[in-house]
Amino acid sequence: MSAISGMTGFGRADGALSDWSWTVEARSVNGRGLEVRFRGPPGFDTLERTAKTAGQAKLNRGQVTVNIQAKRAASGAEARVNREVLDRYLALAEDLAERGATPPSADGLLSLRGVLEVSEDEADDVEGRAAVEAAMAVTLEQALDALKASRDDEGARLTPVVTGFIDAIERLTAQAESEAAAQIEAIRERFARRMAEIAPDAPGLDERIFLEAAALAAKADVREELDRLTAHLASARDLLRQPPAGRKLDFLMQEFMREANTLCSKSATTALTGIGLELKAVIEQLREQVQNVE
Repeated sequence: MSAISGMTGFGRADGALSDWSWTVEARSVNGRGLEVRFRGPPGFDTLERTAKTAGQAKLNRGQVTVNIQAKRAASGAEARVNREVLDRYLALAEDLAERGATPPSADGLLSLRGVLEVSEDEADDVEGRAAVEAAMAVTLEQALDALKASRDDEGARLTPVVTGFIDAIERLTAQAESEAAAQIEAIRERFARRMAEIAPDAPGLDERIFLEAAALAAKADVREELDRLTAHLASARDLLRQPPAGRKLDFLMQEFMREANTLCSKSATTALTGIGLELKAVIEQLREQVQNVE
C-alpha cells in the first residue's frame, strides 16, 4: 500500500566543483496546485528549467521554492557593475517604494541578472561553465529528493491523524443510524400528544395522527444521508491507499459536510441533532488535516 505525503517540507544539499561551491535549499508549503519558484546565481540560466522539470516529476502539489547560493574562490579577476542595468532596477525599486514596497538591499541588487559582470579574463570557457552547471543540477536533484523525503515523513505523521478522524466519523454515523431508527416513534408520540391537547374528542383522531406522523417521518428520514456518509467513508479509506489523494479528499470533505448539514436540518430529536453537530465538528477537523495532504 502506498503512503500519503504531506506538502510541508525542507531539503538541502551541498556541492562543489573546481573553484566553485554551492548550496541548494528546497522548501515547500501547502498549495492547491503545484508551483515551483526558483532563484539561482547569475550565468546559470538553464537551472531554472531544470528545477521546474524535476519538481514536477517528483511532486504533485504545493508551493515549492528552490534557492541556489553559489560562490567562487577568490581570484585576481575583476567584477564590473553594469550601471545602465543597475539604474533601471533602481528606478523600478524607487517606484515600488513609493507604493509601500520595502527598498532592496545592496546584495539583493547585485544578485539580479545583468547587474554584476565579470571581465573577459574572468569569463569561464564554455565547457568549464557547463560542467559546473551540470554539477549544480545534480545537487538540485538531491535537494528535491531530500524535500520529497521530508514530505513523506509528514505524510507518515498525518496518516494516523486522518485515519482517526475517519474512524470518529464512522462511529458517529453508526450512532446516528441508531438514533434515526427511534425518530419515527418520537415523531408519532409528539404529534399524538399535541393533537390530544388541541382536540382530544375529534373523530378519527387515531387515523389522523397516523397519517400526519407518517408524513412528518418521511420528511425527517435521514437514511439516504447516512447511506451517502457510509459511502464517503469507504471512498476516503480507498483514497488514502491511492496517493496522491489530496485534491480528491478535499472535494470529499465538501460532500461529508453537505450530508452532515442535511442530517441536522432533518433531525427531529435533540439526540440526533447533537450527533449531527458533533459530526460536523469532526468533519471540519478532518478537512483541516486534509489541507496538508499532497
